[in-house]
Amino acid sequence: MSIDGLSELWGRLFGAQPDPPALLVLVTGLVALGVVLTRVPWRIGRNAITIAHEGGHALVALLTGRRLQGIRLHSDTSGLTVSAGKPTGPGMVLTLLAGYLAPSLIGLAGAWLLGGNRITLLLWVAVALLLAMLVMIRNVYGIVSIVVTTAVVLGVSWKASPQVQAAFAYTGVWFLLLGGVRPVGEMQTQRRRGQLSQSDADQLAWLTGVPGLVWVGFFGVVNLIVLLAGAALLAGPILNGVSLPG
Repeated sequence: MSIDGLSELWGRLFGAQPDPPALLVLVTGLVALGVVLTRVPWRIGRNAITIAHEGGHALVALLTGRRLQGIRLHSDTSGLTVSAGKPTGPGMVLTLLAGYLAPSLIGLAGAWLLGGNRITLLLWVAVALLLAMLVMIRNVYGIVSIVVTTAVVLGVSWKASPQVQAAFAYTGVWFLLLGGVRPVGEMQTQRRRGQLSQSDADQLAWLTGVPGLVWVGFFGVVNLIVLLAGAALLAGPILNGVSLPG
């Protein structure tokens, strides 16, 4: 690639896009909320939350010195990340903590990038993370899920107009922020019915002695706080469009 080509690619990746219309920010948020609240769209979209959830487990396992053995994604939107290492201690606790927090925290990081109008950079970072995760997938459904998701994000980042990129990025970030909250409630519902005895919250309870319900509450509170912080970052174009009296 020539110097001019590299310069163009660098500018495209790290350059800031224009502020999106306030209406786009609002509509994409409503679309994401609709997906989270409705049964069939949520059933489909929840796969993205599972990818983020298992990716969170995997990343923290590596950062805490555990040996990542593989990730599996299932068609019922569940997943499993297997790592080897000491079965107790801070590394295991942090690895378990990461799953339910990861979608919301990834959404917050995305909102920060969008707050700086780095839309293309956000999409390319997403592609890089998905490709890194693909290496550790150990089942066919998981491979297909990651490949399809990566292809969609890459296609939008490379071929779509700036307006379409903005709509796609804002919808995705809103969905991660909003969608990070619902699985916590679903986990507690299953726990209450006795359908999920080995949830992350129950494993944390076994490791720490702190009741599982406390961990469920922790996940919920943190994700709600992150949602509010992310929404504040995303709402910049809307607030900038509001004229104050006087």
